[in-house]
Amino acid sequence: MKKIFNETINEILYYDTFENGLELYFMPKRGFESKYAVLGVDFGSNDLEFIPINEKEKIRVSDGIAHFLEHKMFEQPDESNAFDEFSKFGASANAFTSFTMTAYLFSATENFYPSLRHLINYVQTPYYTEENVNKEKGIIAQEINMYRDDPEWNVYMNCLKAMYASHHTSIDIAGSVESINKITPEELYKCYNTFYNPANMKLFVVGDLDEDELFNCVRENNNLERDFEKEIKRFMPSEQDGINTYRIEEKFAVSMPLFYIGYKDNPKDSEKTLDRLKKEISTDILFDIIFSESGDLHSQLYDSGLITGSIYGGYLSQKDYSYALASGSSNQPDLVKEKIDQYIDELRRNGIKKSDFEINKKKKIGGFLKSFDSISFIANNFLRYMFRGINFLDYLQVLKNIELSDIEDRLDNFFLKEKSVISIVSPKK
Repeated sequence: MKKIFNETINEILYYDTFENGLELYFMPKRGFESKYAVLGVDFGSNDLEFIPINEKEKIRVSDGIAHFLEHKMFEQPDESNAFDEFSKFGASANAFTSFTMTAYLFSATENFYPSLRHLINYVQTPYYTEENVNKEKGIIAQEINMYRDDPEWNVYMNCLKAMYASHHTSIDIAGSVESINKITPEELYKCYNTFYNPANMKLFVVGDLDEDELFNCVRENNNLERDFEKEIKRFMPSEQDGINTYRIEEKFAVSMPLFYIGYKDNPKDSEKTLDRLKKEISTDILFDIIFSESGDLHSQLYDSGLITGSIYGGYLSQKDYSYALASGSSNQPDLVKEKIDQYIDELRRNGIKKSDFEINKKKKIGGFLKSFDSISFIANNFLRYMFRGINFLDYLQVLKNIELSDIEDRLDNFFLKEKSVISIVSPKK
């Protein structure tokens, strides 16, 4: 077991890698009643093309299969459901699939170790049959149809489709009814055996626990016989630098138009991970300078009646794609985008006020330190960054080192009109 003490945030992190490649991270939180564990798999909805383990040829699996597999992990060979066991222990469990990862988690104030053993065991127990896979198709189809009727989800997904022509991030995480109907038990086992490889998984635990007891518990329950190659060959279609289409509009039963404005970024493979983190945080600060409720742009849009509330959003950076999203509601969303484009051009000409930079940087530091009171925030973000090769404990130091010149550099190279799109959901007449 190794130990890191981070002076910047005054936190200790214990970690180790077991013989089969599973990485365990533990952050003690003395005095916290609740404990939290999340087992993450480096497998998201974007992972559609890869070479399965022990095979040589690349395959393309069905859209939505990572999310489908997440659903199926809860069904056990004895026909029980993994959630039922958590309920017996008094633990609150959940799971989620994103574009880039799948996570299984629980929080508990008591019976933590029985719950942890259960988490590790059920995720190591795939059980897919023709019958139970076909049954799940109906359940997931209902979920997909529910999202199809959700204007918020559609205006978001259409914004991604407007930005990306080929990248899998423009494909709905759950897939479509047509794509999930093609999923077979064999396809699920290919994905499970390839990606639910211990060397492709990380477990993060946070709470008031003894580190030796925790590491022994995981070691005893971790299937050490499962040992695979760490490198998984994944493929992604080549994505153009420019946007796919400038504007997408759909009609829904909404009282006022909703909009998402997207700014496409093009991350470079050669960038070092800490440089990527610095760019991410710098862009997030710049986003707040431009769009925050206390800023000049918001005042102009709100006072003129162009928007009815705040503009929400931020910058998202992943391994092979990055973008910023700004969303809100307005009766004239195209005019809102025009005003935003004008404001950003003026900001480039006039420069960013040093006081605006310092206020927003301090606000971000304060928000980050406050968020360390949330054990789920710590665990989920740690895994999210670790799968990108970034130690989340470095975040605050990188944030503190950011200068006004870093923000100005991002303003010169990002939030460009020619790489921006707008997605609108407008009311049906």
